[in-house]
Amino acid sequence: MLVKGKHYRTVWWERGSVKLIEQNALPFEFKIATCRGFRQTARAIGNMTVRGAPAIGAAAGFAMAQAMLAGKAKEGTGLIKATRPTAADLFHAVDRVAAADDALEEAQLIADENVRACERIGEIGEKLCEARVLTHCNAGWLACVDWGTALAPVYARHRKGKRVFVYADETRPRSQGARLTAWELQNEGVPHAIIADNAAAYFMQRGEIDCVFVGADRIAANGDFANKIGTLEKAICAKEFGIPFYVCAPQSTIDAKCRDGKAIRIEERDEDEVLFQTGLCDDGRIGRVRVCAPLSHAKNPAFDVTPAKLVTAYVTERGVLRRGNLIRAAHK
Repeated sequence: MLVKGKHYRTVWWERGSVKLIEQNALPFEFKIATCRGFRQTARAIGNMTVRGAPAIGAAAGFAMAQAMLAGKAKEGTGLIKATRPTAADLFHAVDRVAAADDALEEAQLIADENVRACERIGEIGEKLCEARVLTHCNAGWLACVDWGTALAPVYARHRKGKRVFVYADETRPRSQGARLTAWELQNEGVPHAIIADNAAAYFMQRGEIDCVFVGADRIAANGDFANKIGTLEKAICAKEFGIPFYVCAPQSTIDAKCRDGKAIRIEERDEDEVLFQTGLCDDGRIGRVRVCAPLSHAKNPAFDVTPAKLVTAYVTERGVLRRGNLIRAAHK
């Protein structure tokens, strides 16, 4: 996708190093991180230099290739899998690369497959996408290798010249909607507005939202899925107001071995992500400030699980799926 008119992928391989768009610096700075070994790449996954299930999967595949080329397959496997335990794509990528005859070739294949899958999700999802879309967190191209999942239908609709407006939840505590989704949409020229996380129901009740598109970090066999914290609230509200709620994800996000949402491990992140915020100061500095009482503590689950009964349909590269045919499609 485009950054100031130039095409980029989120993650790519270059001369033995893994290159990543530094997402922690956005939207104030556009920087490229260079990871020269698997430990650096694993650290970048863990500290969310790269984030979003498909992008994590691609980065993990390249990290595993680095580990195998260094003769550190066992260490690499354990280290990489420990970085982000909720994301199914990460585990799939590590296992695929570890079992491959040519680790780097397999890692590159995973990245390329994701691009094709996300473009296809856009083509399929565009037929479901209406004029006024709510999305949560960032499931655009920054969360993938290119195109994105939940935003791919939006981009496809926009490129066809159809009217589309995106309501982007800010998505506290890391503000991926405000920082990343809005930045993406701005670069693609898509009309949008950032809304507070607790404002979505207000706009739904007023009839200002036609559909909801979200991504997923892991989809269980029964259709329950884990996504950024706050997704469950949006699904409940959409059900209440009769608004279609679509989950967009590549087949690699479906975990056929995970029976239901209760089996999905939920990552707990540092409380400082809730207690502090980083932003652009009036004098042009990027600063970090505490936003609560000095002695207060915080709970910080990174994801929640939305039950399948709240999902209208799942949009994958293989078509629009319902609960009953999720696993059948995953095994094709």
